[in-house]
Amino acid sequence: QVQLVESGGGLVQPGNSLRLSCAASGGTFTYYTIGWFRQAPGKEREFVASIDWSADNTYYADFLKGRFIISRDNAKNTVYLQMNSLKAEDTAVYYCAADRTGMLVPTPAPWNFDYWGQGTQVTVSS
Repeated sequence: QVQLVESGGGLVQPGNSLRLSCAASGGTFTYYTIGWFRQAPGKEREFVASIDWSADNTYYADFLKGRFIISRDNAKNTVYLQMNSLKAEDTAVYYCAADRTGMLVPTPAPWNFDYWGQGTQVTVSS
C-alpha cells in the first residue's frame, strides 16, 4: 500500500509561486497515475492536475489556464505541483492521490484514485 505525504504549502501573496511536493513510500509508485486535487472550505474536492507514470502525459483543470505545472521524479518517488501567479481563489487544502491502475483520464473524479495524502494548506492572501 502506498503512503503519500504532501508538503510545501503555506501563506503566499497573490501573484507569487509555491511548489508542492508529494512523497510516496510503499507500493509500486513508479507505475501509478498521480493526481492533485484541492478542497476549499464549503466546496467539493476538485481536480487540479494529473500525470501518468512516464510523465509524458498530463492533464490540467481548465480553470488553471496554464498557471500550474505537474511533474514527477520516479527516482525520488515524488510528484510536484508548481503553482505560479497564485490567486486568492487558489486558497484550499491540496491533496495528492495515486491511481494504481495507471490510467489517465482528462477530468478524473476523486473516486478514480485509491490512495490519498493528508493534504497541505495553501493560503493566498495579501
